[in-house]
Amino acid sequence: MAGTNVNQDVVGGVDTHKDMHAAAAVSVTGQLLGTALFPTTRAGHSQLLTWLTGYGALIRVGVEGTGSYGSGLTRHLRSAGISVVEVNRPNRQFRRQRGKSDTIDAEEAARAALSGTAAGTPKSQDGMVEAIRLLRLARRSAMKARTQAGNQPASCCCAVGAHGAARLTASPVLGQARHSGAALSAASSDDAAGGSTFHAQESG
Repeated sequence: MAGTNVNQDVVGGVDTHKDMHAAAAVSVTGQLLGTALFPTTRAGHSQLLTWLTGYGALIRVGVEGTGSYGSGLTRHLRSAGISVVEVNRPNRQFRRQRGKSDTIDAEEAARAALSGTAAGTPKSQDGMVEAIRLLRLARRSAMKARTQAGNQPASCCCAVGAHGAARLTASPVLGQARHSGAALSAASSDDAAGGSTFHAQESG
């Protein structure tokens, strides 16, 4: 139960998922203090942090998937001034010994953060690189939607027969759609080349 010894230092661990996060708290001596599940909402993030701090002074939290399902929780913890470290997948030997469950994975994340084996710095999720990543993601989604829309006239041609297909092919609207699709494809190629240059510069 949280609040058993509020004077002790505590390390947390979180196994993140789409709808529910599993959390664990351990003392600096390695004692498992408790485990719990929290929804992946703002309210759930606040409840998780309150639960962890109920065991004592929270000095660090190890989070799995800080760039995916754990990104929202990571931002919440950082905004509260909590140190967050990136945790890799649980140790296979540990899993074989203790089985697979979300709370066990959360405990392993906490122990990795405590021992220092998990010391990776999570991505900030708010810098220039992240902004470019989101823009490229939106562009890819728009291109996919445009491609699907451009394929629909061809499907219609098959359905209306040869005479209807000839009329549809001659339609100026279809011509404009094809022109727009070609322009978008060319822009995509330029964007892909620019992305490669960006990644090369970033790596340098």
